[in-house]
Amino acid sequence: MPAGSAVYESDIARVWILDPANGLRRTRMIYLITKALISGVIIAAASEAAKRSPTYGALLVSLPLISILAMIWLWRDTGDNERIAALSEGTFWLVLPTLPMFLVLPAMLRNGFAFWTALAASCALTLGLYLIAVWLLPKLGVSM
Repeated sequence: MPAGSAVYESDIARVWILDPANGLRRTRMIYLITKALISGVIIAAASEAAKRSPTYGALLVSLPLISILAMIWLWRDTGDNERIAALSEGTFWLVLPTLPMFLVLPAMLRNGFAFWTALAASCALTLGLYLIAVWLLPKLGVSM
């Protein structure tokens, strides 16, 4: 180990490497990778559950797990309650434009559209509704 460097373990997921050149960068990268892995595991679990039972998959996907994780990561990173409140409120308003997708996609699939066509159309609808929401919400007094 080079002179002036030290390694301290603060918990299982974090190793602080005090190296003036790049130690903090390594810590941030480990933290970012940890966040990505946890989020990915949740998505994989929902996908696997849906293979066994669409109801269980839908239940897992409908839970706001990613939103909760984002709030936890934001609190851990900033400790800023106002940012977390703004994230939560923004999430509420921006979930609304996504809801029609969950009706349009199955309707298109059941009416003979190919999966990719139905998915693309549903995503395009959602994008359009997002644009309308982002334009309309401030006019209604909702800060974004």
